[in-house]
Amino acid sequence: MTEDTKTALLEASLPHVPFDGWSEATFRAAGQDAGVSPALARAVCPRGAVDLAMAYHALGDRLMLARFGAADLAGMRYRDRIAAAVRLRLEVADRELVRRGTTLFALPQHAPGGIRAIWGTADAIWTALGDTSDDMNWYSKRAILSAVYSATILFWLGDTSPGQTATRGFLDRRIEDVMAFEKTKAKANANPLVKSLLAGPGRLMARVKAPVRFTPRDLPGRWAGK
Repeated sequence: MTEDTKTALLEASLPHVPFDGWSEATFRAAGQDAGVSPALARAVCPRGAVDLAMAYHALGDRLMLARFGAADLAGMRYRDRIAAAVRLRLEVADRELVRRGTTLFALPQHAPGGIRAIWGTADAIWTALGDTSDDMNWYSKRAILSAVYSATILFWLGDTSPGQTATRGFLDRRIEDVMAFEKTKAKANANPLVKSLLAGPGRLMARVKAPVRFTPRDLPGRWAGK
């Protein structure tokens, strides 16, 4: 019942967001349009329109995953699969709704929610790609993709090229930059001196594990054996 009510509120809010943003005015209008009492609406969405903005982002992730699962990725390089997932995520988003969300989550009090939403998108993409890392790489992969996705979103919001071809090029360049960095890092790690310098920190970092999902010890990670 709670999710059904939130879905109804979200759907009712979308026509208002381009004019009033993810605001209290939008939240009240959504409640009226959906026939949801103010008390129930507030119980379902304690933070009002902020919760609706988060729900809209989560909906975009689900739509992206559905399209990604149906896409033919056979023969594609790993980097191309990542780019395809990000492009699909943009395709299921409404630019004006995202623009309004960017404005909302730029506010200091809502920034943590925006960071969590972007991290969730990066995690969804890596999980869909079959990522099995269970160490520090779990965090680094998602942190890097979060940065690439964030930069691409900001570029996309201002892209006026036909079919957003400029955004595709921007995304490809960002991924290429990451791949070049990874190659440089691999060469540095192969250097005996670098190996020696990183031996101590490396042993410590090796104990960092990916979160155990769906348990109270979900974040920020866990120590091996604990």
